Amino acid sequence: MMRYLLLVCVEEIADPVDEPYDDAAEIERWVAAHDGSGARVWGDRLADASESRVVRIRAGGTTVEPGPLHPAHAAIAGLDILECGSLDEAVAIALDHPMARGGVLEVRPFYDWTAGS
Repeated sequence: MMRYLLLVCVEEIADPVDEPYDDAAEIERWVAAHDGSGARVWGDRLADASESRVVRIRAGGTTVEPGPLHPAHAAIAGLDILECGSLDEAVAIALDHPMARGGVLEVRPFYDWTAGS
């Protein structure tokens, strides 16, 4: 088994599917299904990007600025950690997420520390 980050983002949709969905109810259904299967390890919704801070330490000192880091990062709405047998399995779970229709999802494996660099 390997862990995957499921990054949940909002975006403007020029060509939405015709299947409307109730955000809260559909997401609760997805959470219950994948918590129940053991594939979803953890997840949560994020606060608004305006509440974030961008932190840096450089030779000239430290800076702490209002976020988000980049305009695209304002679209990050939440995240889930999945534990699956393959990337394909993680993608199938992402395709079941309501935000696949109402936003955009990124599925990314965690770094495999046992594989070396």
